[in-house]
Amino acid sequence: MSTTDRTERSGPGIARQDLDDVGRTLEAVGANIRRVIEGKANVVELALIALFAEGHLLVEDVPGVGKTMLAKALARSVDCSVARVQFTPDLLPSDVTGVTVYSPDTGTFDFRPGPVFANIVLGDEINRAGPKTQSALLESMEERTVTIDGVTHQLATPFMVIATQNPIELEGTFPLPEAQRDRFLMRIAIGYPHQDDELAILRTHGGADRLAELRPVTDAATVAHTIRTIRTVSVTEPVERYIVAMCRATRAHRDVELGASPRASVALLRASRTAAAVAGRDHVTPDDVKRLAPHVLPHRLILRPEAELAGHAAGEVIADILDGLPAPTE
Repeated sequence: MSTTDRTERSGPGIARQDLDDVGRTLEAVGANIRRVIEGKANVVELALIALFAEGHLLVEDVPGVGKTMLAKALARSVDCSVARVQFTPDLLPSDVTGVTVYSPDTGTFDFRPGPVFANIVLGDEINRAGPKTQSALLESMEERTVTIDGVTHQLATPFMVIATQNPIELEGTFPLPEAQRDRFLMRIAIGYPHQDDELAILRTHGGADRLAELRPVTDAATVAHTIRTIRTVSVTEPVERYIVAMCRATRAHRDVELGASPRASVALLRASRTAAAVAGRDHVTPDDVKRLAPHVLPHRLILRPEAELAGHAAGEVIADILDGLPAPTE
């Protein structure tokens, strides 16, 4: 590689052997999840990208399509600590982060960690908890720390929150605030299965519990090493500028009141790097960015009231930007 090439690319570059190791890890975890998630290879791949891009995943869809099963299958594929939190209106912040209690035997205050101290935290129906409890996750999702009674505790590595919510149920729910939605790397929907896939679901899950049969295919240390390796996937300056231009375009769009933040730019870069590694490449292409943008950006946008009244959606804004923004040539 010439001096010019080195200055145009961010990331030191990934060795072929390391790229092969990453591919084997990703394929092993993906194949394990596909044992219980029928006909949704793209959804499984997006979930993998979220995990190995050091991000958090919001799964939003109607009841019964496998949101919780996807989260559990991903968690069971990695030999690490897993905690599940059923979000309810009466859930307290301390039920998530932990609490300091007085021990009469020792005469001291002892910290009892909550479920957020696991490697993978499954938050089921996250929008059923109140805003105070939802905000308890903000520090942990962004900084990988929890501060309680003035003491900051470091979370495990890797750390990922997989949250689910039903978009059609409004009674007894609290919409996620913008600050929290912005901390999810991507939001995905599973959707109803194809007819043949639904038939396969009957045959697969109508008898034995396939989810209970899943065994880990990797461990936390391997996942952490894979994440560090993926960081070395290179990105050219034109692709970086393409990401920045895309996020800045959301802030100037006529239908948008609040556009994508710089955190969104970083999230799109990380997701694109991981997508390149999944495809077996040592560099990011504009197609990686274009493919991930509809999953990384829409949930971060706030539309103008008149746009919402007109029936416009955030996904349409991203599609409009992708159509009008010229992609760099490789």
